Amino acid sequence: MELRVLRYFLAVAEEGNITWAAQLLRISQPTLSRQLKQLEEELGVTLFERGSHTITLTEEGRLLRDRAQTIVSLADKAEFELKQSSYELSGDIMAGCGEVRAMTFLADRMAAFRTLHPGVRFHVVSTTADVIQDQLEQGLLDFGLLADPVDTSRYEFLRTNITEHWCTMIPNGHPLETHDHLSPADLANEALLLPSREPVRRVVLNWFGPYAPHLNIAGTCNLPANGAAMAASGLGLYLCLDHGTTYPGVRGIRLAPPLESSSVLVWKKQGTISPAAAAFAKFLQTM
Repeated sequence: MELRVLRYFLAVAEEGNITWAAQLLRISQPTLSRQLKQLEEELGVTLFERGSHTITLTEEGRLLRDRAQTIVSLADKAEFELKQSSYELSGDIMAGCGEVRAMTFLADRMAAFRTLHPGVRFHVVSTTADVIQDQLEQGLLDFGLLADPVDTSRYEFLRTNITEHWCTMIPNGHPLETHDHLSPADLANEALLLPSREPVRRVVLNWFGPYAPHLNIAGTCNLPANGAAMAASGLGLYLCLDHGTTYPGVRGIRLAPPLESSSVLVWKKQGTISPAAAAFAKFLQTM
């Protein structure tokens, strides 16, 4: 069994589709199919149950997947350690980040990594969770820092263990501006601006409990700076993560009972990444 073929096998096992795996591996679909068939012939077992659009692992396939993951991980570790001893790591690492307090978590680790590898450069793009996940899939980003809820099934990930608190942005002069905290009852009769992402919006609506069906939704927004401007104009009160930034014309007031989220740093399980990004992923897992 060659390492290259084991990597092909793992990619197909992860994607559940030969065409998608071939695109990810940047080889032709017939070549990938032929390599898998030769692997099955070499081992004398059937590794996949092939359907019209997807394939699933047999019992033997699941056993090989577990063993192959260990073999490939050990080979990668050996290669990484040998390369580290022979040259200075350099290159660019691309990260997409939402506007969350956990950015301090990532920034601290970036700084620590660059102390060891000053030839590495980090490039951070602040954008929405949907864009981050799309660009991770396309290979345009190496890492993504996201606020929950996040489906981590397709990613390697690291929990930041930093709590993200929710607040409401209240325009200056509004009757609620003097409150220390805001409850569902306080907000139930106000025009509201909610998060654009539907899974996140569900979390907020759940917090409202029985008031949720009767809320006055004036709109949605996906970035705090834009939401703050909309709130300051009087369009509605904006519910968002409180990441400590102040905006003109509004005051952020936290919710009671508290609404809290966690955050997670993710990167793809499979795919071609730069040596610098691979080294940073290993570094994150050892801290």
